[in-house]
Amino acid sequence: MSTSNRGSALLTVLWLTAALSAIGLAVANNVRGETERAATNVDDAKSYFAARGAIERAALHVIWGRQYFTPDGRPIYYVNGNPAMDLSFPEADVHVDIIPETSKLSLNGARPEDILRLLTALGVSEDRSVGIAAAIVDWRTPANPVHPSPFDSFYLSQSPSFSARHSSFQENEELLLVQGITPDLYYGSSLDNSRPGLRDCLSVYGSAGVVDINTAQAATFQAVGLAPADAATIVKNRAQHPILDYRELASIAKSLGPAGSRLGIGGQTIFTLRATARMKRPDGSLSDMRRTAGALVKFNFPGNAQSHEPGFEVLRWYDRS
Repeated sequence: MSTSNRGSALLTVLWLTAALSAIGLAVANNVRGETERAATNVDDAKSYFAARGAIERAALHVIWGRQYFTPDGRPIYYVNGNPAMDLSFPEADVHVDIIPETSKLSLNGARPEDILRLLTALGVSEDRSVGIAAAIVDWRTPANPVHPSPFDSFYLSQSPSFSARHSSFQENEELLLVQGITPDLYYGSSLDNSRPGLRDCLSVYGSAGVVDINTAQAATFQAVGLAPADAATIVKNRAQHPILDYRELASIAKSLGPAGSRLGIGGQTIFTLRATARMKRPDGSLSDMRRTAGALVKFNFPGNAQSHEPGFEVLRWYDRS
C-alpha cells in the first residue's frame, strides 16, 4: 500500500473515531439526563405520597389526641405560631398546616362591603374592586328574568360560552369563572405564600360572622373592618403568642372597636390540611425539592351534635395545593 493510501486510511479511522466518540458522549449525556429526570420523577412521586400520608396521619392525631385540639375544636398545637404539625417519615419530613375554614370569609354569605374591602386589601385597584365585588354578588344572586344581569352578556360572549350560576357557589374554584378574577388574583403567590390570593380569604365553608384570629390572613382582618396597622399587629403578635384564651380575645376585641367583634378563636368542623413534604437525602439532610398536597377535611369530634362516630371525612383532595 502506498504512503498516500495509508495516510488516507489513517485519516478515515481518526474521523470515524472522533465521530463515534461524539456519538458516545451525546448518548452518555442523554442517558445521564434521563436518569436524573427519572430520579426527580421518583422523588416527586414519593414526596407526593408522603404529603398525602401526612395529611391522613395529622387528621388522625387531631381526632385521637386531646393535645392537638380542645374538646370544642380549638387548635392548641402550634409550630412557629401557627396551628400545624411537623411529622417525620423514614424517607421524608412533612410540615402540615391546619387551617380552619373559619379563617376565611363565607363566599356565599360575606357582605358586599366585606368583599370590596378584601379586594382592596389584596392590592386590587378601586375601580376593578368595585366591578369584581359586584360580579361575585351577581353570580350568587338568583336571576331576574325581567331584568337580565349585565354580567350575563359577558359570560355568553366567551368561547366557550357559559351562563352564571345565579345561585350559591358550590366550589371555591368557581371564582375563576367570575368576570374580572384572574388566576394571579385567585391563587396569589402559591409557591412561597408571600402574597395571599382569594382562595386564602374566601371559602364556601367560610364564616359569615367571626374569623379565627390565629389563622386569618391580614387581608381578611381588613375585610371585616380592621385597620391595616391593627391587622399587621395581630399577625405579628400571634406568631410569638397565639391567642387561646377567650379573656385575652375579649381584651383585644375591645381595643379594636366594633370590628373586634368579628374576631373569634378556632374553627368548627371543617379544616384545610396543607402538607409540604421534603425528601431525605442519604446523608440525612433534606432535599431542596418540595411537594405540596392539600385536603378539605370534615371532623366529627367526640360528642358531636349529630352523634356521628368520631373520625374524619376528606371532602376534597388538592394534589398540588
